[in-house]
Amino acid sequence: MSIEAKLAELGVTLPDAPAPAANYVPFVQVGDIVYVSGQISQGTDGPIKGKLGADLDVAAGAAAARACAISLLAQVKAACGGDLSNLVRVVKLTGFVNSTPDFTDQPEVINGASDFLVQALGDAGRHSRSAVSAAALPRGVAVEIEGIFQIK
Repeated sequence: MSIEAKLAELGVTLPDAPAPAANYVPFVQVGDIVYVSGQISQGTDGPIKGKLGADLDVAAGAAAARACAISLLAQVKAACGGDLSNLVRVVKLTGFVNSTPDFTDQPEVINGASDFLVQALGDAGRHSRSAVSAAALPRGVAVEIEGIFQIK
């Protein structure tokens, strides 16, 4: 099954790749590796904001991380000239969680992205990962995730 068909089965339509919010590019390709800039948590109604451990619970944070993963795939699709069949695998994610000092469930939050990528891509979605806390994130968003991908 193609990646696009699997996404449709999951009820996901990739948005257009989000434009950068400042002086940087959304991705850089070096050989067959694509480095995707941090994608903030946003849904159809705009940014998903809040602080884990104060305003949001783990389930809401995981949903925000899933939204980041969808934006990451949108950027990869753009890097592949619109053809996701050129995606070989997810190599690494680095997830930043806007959280209180005593919040320690960052891995469970970033699982929202990891689980989605494995659902959508199968073994090609399995990746190495870091999940870290941040005192604040741009625009007050709950989660930001950057990724490294291998493409054809």
